[in-house]
Amino acid sequence: MKITFDFEKPLADLQQQIDKVQQVEEKTKVDMSATVNELQEKFETTKNQIYSNLTGWQRVQISRHPERPYTLQYLELMCDDFIELHGDRTVGDDKAIIGGFGSIGGQTAMFIGHQKGRNTKERQYRNFGMANPEGYRKGLRLMKLAEKFNKPIITLIDTPGAFPGLEAEERGQGEAIARNLLEMAVLRVPVICVIIGEGASGGALGLAIGDRVFMLENSWYSVISPENCSTILWKTWENKEKAAEVLKLSSTEMYKNKLIDGVIKEPIGGAHQDPVAMAAMLKKHLLKDLKELKARNVDELVTERIDKFCSMGVVVEG
Repeated sequence: MKITFDFEKPLADLQQQIDKVQQVEEKTKVDMSATVNELQEKFETTKNQIYSNLTGWQRVQISRHPERPYTLQYLELMCDDFIELHGDRTVGDDKAIIGGFGSIGGQTAMFIGHQKGRNTKERQYRNFGMANPEGYRKGLRLMKLAEKFNKPIITLIDTPGAFPGLEAEERGQGEAIARNLLEMAVLRVPVICVIIGEGASGGALGLAIGDRVFMLENSWYSVISPENCSTILWKTWENKEKAAEVLKLSSTEMYKNKLIDGVIKEPIGGAHQDPVAMAAMLKKHLLKDLKELKARNVDELVTERIDKFCSMGVVVEG
């Protein structure tokens, strides 16, 4: 069953009209191509109008579309091969974060990313993309391995947040994320981070310290989700649309506020409309930046990476 959001209803209605006219044409053998063409033109015009004027909340909805590509699908489409590595060597193997060496454009890189599930069983197995401390420690272990062999690191971020359970806190959730921030800042290899869906709070930030931080067009990145923000400020989820606008969490707002380095365009309607095209665009972007970063002096990379994040949120009073 195809999922349609409220703001996409005009498109669904037009598509239904097109289907009905085509059925009548097939049944009666009467040429109705002119009507079909007119409706299709209206469909394309409406589609362009809708997707070029999306609100922050609408982008949040698209980022959560159950058919949106996740990390493993991108790796399957972008990499010639991928070898997944497991475990943090302390507690266990967190299935919410996957990582390993992959070949992209003829070069080897370490890929690390959040992984959600397509159905209830998969979502439970992946803990809905919410990592435990061992997930972030696994990620750091793999980053250090990449640094040892002088391989660039690419992280793909898509999480509603780090797992908030009591057992995660007991095993040091805050420390694990903080350790990643510290260590990623000084890694002596190129680091590229891409928010491919949801980028919520420390759960996202724990994999998002890099020389380049990008967002897909319909992803979001914020300290808190719109629903939780609405609950804190207005004691109800009903103002989540308003919260999404106030948080400035969209890719365009994040870029405007100089918190990310760029926005990667998606196929019209979202990445789920054409995962193959989306993966091709992402791969092209990654290869371009990998080439630039690998040509840079390592000491300069680390210094610029630290300076970039230290300058965020700085206010100078005159």
